[in-house]
Amino acid sequence: MSAPPIIVQILLALIVVTAAMFDFRYRRVPNWLTLSGVLLGIGLNAFLFETPGLWASLRGLGLAFLIYFPLYLLRGMGAGDVKLMAAVGAIVGPANWLGILVLTSLMGGVAALVLVTAKGRFRKTLENIWLILMSVRTGRAPYENPQLDVRTNQGIRLPHAVVIAFGTFGFLIAAAIWAPQ
Repeated sequence: MSAPPIIVQILLALIVVTAAMFDFRYRRVPNWLTLSGVLLGIGLNAFLFETPGLWASLRGLGLAFLIYFPLYLLRGMGAGDVKLMAAVGAIVGPANWLGILVLTSLMGGVAALVLVTAKGRFRKTLENIWLILMSVRTGRAPYENPQLDVRTNQGIRLPHAVVIAFGTFGFLIAAAIWAPQ
């Protein structure tokens, strides 16, 4: 983990906060925002760190896409979430992106537990987890059950860009405290 330069932190904050607001309100992350994040992340890193910065930015983008795209294919999240995390990877590079991923995953797990408990769907969620495991075991797509398909309105949906924003700010705070300056 390393503390990104302040200009990178500002860009990152602007992208994730804007995405969180759109996702919370409209349940989508606009393409113009994610594309801007990718292009500005690559350009800024290339400007600040020259060729090594360019390559770090591209590796961050690629790693984020590699990890998140299968979740989109399994209909576990929307394409905007994948593109947002790719933009975050392009902005911070692969090592810092992994830190953001860990914090986002932890916060997402907590948020999901709170949400399913508040909606009275904890038991149904456990049943759905069992269905996912059985689908994997039999080689079937879990989204054949409409409750497990993010594209339907039958399941509980969590605005993932909000969770990404919290994970990102958690990372920035941790980096400010513990990362070497």
